[in-house]
Amino acid sequence: FVNKLDRLGADFYRVVKQTQDVLGANPLVMVLPIGEEDEFVGVVDLLTRKAWVWDDTGLPENFEIQDVPADMVDKVEEYREMLLETALEQDDDLFEAYLEEGTEPSMEDIKRCIRKGTRTMDFFPTYCGSAFKNKGVQNILDAVVDYLPSPTDVDPQPLTDEEGEANGEYAIVSADETFKALAFKITDDRFGTLTFVRIYSGTLKKGDTILNAATGKTERVGRMCEMQADDRNELTSAQAGDIIAIVGMKSGVQTGHTLCDPKAPIILEAMVFPKPVISISVKPKDKGSTEKMGLAIGKMVAEDPTFKVETDIDSGETILSGMGELHLDIKVDILKRTYGVELEVGKPQVAYRETITSAIEDSYTHKKQSGGSGQFGKIDYRIKPGEPGSGFVFSSVVVGGNVPKEFFPAIEKGFKGMMENGVLAGFPVLDVEIELYDGGFHAVDSSAVAFELAARGAFRQSIPKAGAQLIEPIMKVDVFTPDDHVGDVIGDLNRRRGMIGGQDAGGSGVRIKADVPLS
Repeated sequence: FVNKLDRLGADFYRVVKQTQDVLGANPLVMVLPIGEEDEFVGVVDLLTRKAWVWDDTGLPENFEIQDVPADMVDKVEEYREMLLETALEQDDDLFEAYLEEGTEPSMEDIKRCIRKGTRTMDFFPTYCGSAFKNKGVQNILDAVVDYLPSPTDVDPQPLTDEEGEANGEYAIVSADETFKALAFKITDDRFGTLTFVRIYSGTLKKGDTILNAATGKTERVGRMCEMQADDRNELTSAQAGDIIAIVGMKSGVQTGHTLCDPKAPIILEAMVFPKPVISISVKPKDKGSTEKMGLAIGKMVAEDPTFKVETDIDSGETILSGMGELHLDIKVDILKRTYGVELEVGKPQVAYRETITSAIEDSYTHKKQSGGSGQFGKIDYRIKPGEPGSGFVFSSVVVGGNVPKEFFPAIEKGFKGMMENGVLAGFPVLDVEIELYDGGFHAVDSSAVAFELAARGAFRQSIPKAGAQLIEPIMKVDVFTPDDHVGDVIGDLNRRRGMIGGQDAGGSGVRIKADVPLS
């Protein structure tokens, strides 16, 4: 859905092209905009060749269905032909009849082909409008019903073991299977905490006891409901494929937790959330707000897994971390406006990280003797940069008994523990692979503790040798500016160490793309 077509610089056709060039997607244009920027009034439905035109009240029901504007007829026919050719490729017989005989299939067949291509992700139905002014939203809601797959249309959700590795089993979409569900959203309103749940298998009834696989706690389901915006429809049961909200869960459930039958515990494939890139410090302006702030932040953390909170040990300040300045600005505004907490907010601190740039082989010996049994552990290892996003990877190719296998976990623990504090500025270290290939031990003095200390010493020794460097978050910036201000904008981006990626002239100004350090 290409939104905000009523805004300055909006260009539907440019965005469609960007989804192809930047995202590598295959957009299937379903509607065309009528008017641009502040003259945007509606859309033309390509399938029906009808124009949906809204008035200026902003009310979603205030629209008329009209004939296509005369100046858009040719463009509508051009895009409609492209739509049909792309959609009908999903059915060889319909496609052949359309190309060779000019026979246009029924609307039912066309929609069936669009639904099939959407399910297989061969293309993506693309709509446009202005959500704020309720223009074009109706079309996208109809498309959700017509084209998005039902739970039975897609592959079943894989199950995993406690380490998050797929175990080859699946949550079959059937009301007759054992209960399996995923908590995907948590909100707090005036009626209490709502846990939004998608049921993948089985049936859930009011009064059933369910297990939170992440916490190991069981809980009896009191109230559950079907949500329609802020309206609730109370339910007595729900089954595979349903999305429901359970009211007032107390098992410590968080976003991404698996809920299941206590007699058949399982874990669904985990949700992966990005790590925060920026932090701010906050503190209440008065002591009376301290407890209120703590309770409010606790609720917000439960609702948003990308929002983190911790206490600075040295200063005692509360540190909020998120995905960007806007993300944190919104959280602070919620604390003030919704929870009534008056805050003092510190300057944003960028979440720098450290990594390495080259591969090396190294050796480290930990040896300590101070009367009685000593400590001895020798490790020979290779260290190299890992794949982006891989984090910490440890492996061993030790042959023979130079380092007994029972010490491998201690060595891994030692290396992994050092990843939290880098050698340059104490920031967490990212994407490092370490391979243990040899070493040595002493029959009396070697122990798990000795090898863990050896690994910690090895980390401090080798990371600088492997080209340790500081890395920082880079934001993709897209600035639209009138022609007269292009030079000023580029100058400002350069002062912020930005890398200009390109300029596109169009509409009433110029769009500048750049990569800019968050700091």
